[in-house]
Amino acid sequence: MFLQLNHQRLDAYQLSRAFVKECYLAIKPFPPDERFALIQQIKRAAASVCLNIAEGSSRKSPLERRRFYEIARGSLIEVDAAFDLASDLGYCRKEELKNLEMIAIRVFAILSKLIQT
Repeated sequence: MFLQLNHQRLDAYQLSRAFVKECYLAIKPFPPDERFALIQQIKRAAASVCLNIAEGSSRKSPLERRRFYEIARGSLIEVDAAFDLASDLGYCRKEELKNLEMIAIRVFAILSKLIQT
């Protein structure tokens, strides 16, 4: 936002920002008693995807950069699992999360490529 850095131009970073926004929209209808449980976990893990991409891209060492991308991908998987649980609990339906699903698949693919290279 304040600094004009390379991570802002990465597709992974831009998509991860959209991913965070979609996660926040998807959890709005969750019951209030999940506010300090599943909702917070999804928010933290979604933000972790974006933040680890940003931090990892600033690292000089390829090994260190890859580690941050691995953490981001792990957080993405965590969000996916959390929405599995939310679906099981009746808080959402997969059909309602199509946009989130498409973005998640794209971010996962890009992160996987960044980790491999």
